[in-house]
Order: sequence, then structure tokens, then C-alpha cells
Amino acid sequence: MSAVPSADVDANATLEARLARFPARQTELAKQRVLSYREADGAAANDALPLVLLHGIGSGAASWVQQLEALGANRRVLAWDAPGYGMSTPVAPESPVAADYASVLTEWLDALHIERCVLVGHSLGAIIAGAFAAVHPQRVPGLLLLSPAGGYGAACADVRETKRDQRLAMLNELGPQGLADKRSDNMLSSHASDEARAWVRWNMSRVIDRGYAQATHLLANADLAADLARFKGRVNVAVGADDTITTPAACERLALVAGTQLQVVPRAGHAGYIEASAAYTAIIDTFCRASAGQRSQ
Repeated sequence: MSAVPSADVDANATLEARLARFPARQTELAKQRVLSYREADGAAANDALPLVLLHGIGSGAASWVQQLEALGANRRVLAWDAPGYGMSTPVAPESPVAADYASVLTEWLDALHIERCVLVGHSLGAIIAGAFAAVHPQRVPGLLLLSPAGGYGAACADVRETKRDQRLAMLNELGPQGLADKRSDNMLSSHASDEARAWVRWNMSRVIDRGYAQATHLLANADLAADLARFKGRVNVAVGADDTITTPAACERLALVAGTQLQVVPRAGHAGYIEASAAYTAIIDTFCRASAGQRSQ
């Protein structure tokens, strides 16, 4: 395992101290399963719509700390660790589909008595958010997709298998820490701060092999466009101008399916909500208020 650069240690210590305000919690689900998450509930008693944040394949609930800080004063904000991440129990199938994760999301929201929420999905999290919204449109007054991964479910078998096997081989070769060391910079633009780079590495180094492998299968099996075509509610799609993973062109195609215009954020890469947190937090806040019929601040 490679040594952690001293700059990373300092940056991570700062962010971990901020993260301590939102300690990991666990909700018990059926069949002795649990779902771990972080929550900012300073405004849980008011009538603002709850905001639920779903992370991508190489991340976790902790990655949303800046949004928990900025948005938690005015509404209930929850960021989950997807099944197989953090302390969350993995889904049962080794090659799951989006419905498997959406079912867990449904069970978790039910356990927390959240009937309706604004749902934000980043990258792979967008696939899960889209699957949930397609089945439960009445529970999603707003669906916001940040750098959404479309999945390879509509591609031919050769493409699906190749994409899946390449990522699994990389996981087997490098492990989570190796992925963080070698792949985390791909998540960011050239404008990202050292602190943002350190935080992306921190989150990626903490993924769990089995959860990441199952999420890799999910990516190969999923077809977000099909779920967006079924969902007739309010959708927005945003992407960083410098995103090389889910490119603006790819996100534009998903926005067209959803019947919305793509919002492009300058000077941001794939993990835009980390490196350009003020811009993305403003996008999320504006969307939440519009979804609830409120004026944006």
C-alpha cells in the first residue's frame, strides 16, 4: 500500500472533522439487514421536502459532507451508503439490476417515514434514483441527476461483458486503495484543488470489494434511459464541462430522453459536487425549492 501524501493527511483531517458533525447511522431493515447513512436534520421539523443523496460507484455517503453542511440548515438532508458500501448490507444477487437497489431504497425510506423526497443521484447513483422514480413517481417530486451514468443494459452482450470484466479486473489487480491512487484524478478537472483531490481519494479508498463488484454488474445491466422514459415527473440533469467519464455529450442524450435541458457547470469534472461544491449546492438548492414550488434564494 502506498504512503498517504502529507497534504492528503492535512486535507482529510479537516474534512473528517467536518464530517464528524454527521456521524454514520444505521437503519435496520428486514431479514437482519442494515442501511448506513449520514444525516443533517437541523430542519427536520419544518415542511421542506427532504433531500436524499445517492453517491456513485467509487464513493460513499461521506462524499456529500459539503452539501450536508450547506443544505442541512433548511431541510432534512440524508446521504446513504448504497448496499455493499459503508456498513450497508449488500444486495443478494451477485449480478444485480437497478430494481434490486431501488427496492432497498424503498425499504429504507419507508423505515424513516419519508413519503416524498427530492432525489439526487450522482453517476451510478443516478441509475438507482431513476429506477426508484420510475416505480414510485408519486414519491419523487423532483429527480436531479448529476453526471449520470447511463449503464450498458441496452448495449450488445459483448460490450456489456467487456465493460464489466475490465472494471472487475482493475478492482482485482489494484484493490480499493490502488483504485484511489491510480483512478481518482480521473474524477476531477484540472481546476480541482488539492483538498478536493485528497477527498476523492479518501472516499474511493474506502469502497468495499464486494460492493464495488456488485455495483460494476449493476452498471453493466442497467438502462437509465429506459427508466427516464417511464418517469413523467420533474427532472434536471447537470454535468461538469470537463467531465471525461460521463461526458456532456452522453449526459445531453439522457437529458433529451427526460425532456429537459442539460445544465453544464464550468471548470468541473465528474465529481463536480466535491470540487465545485458551491456551484453544485446552488443547483441542488434551486432544484429543491422549485420542486416544492418555492422561490430559490
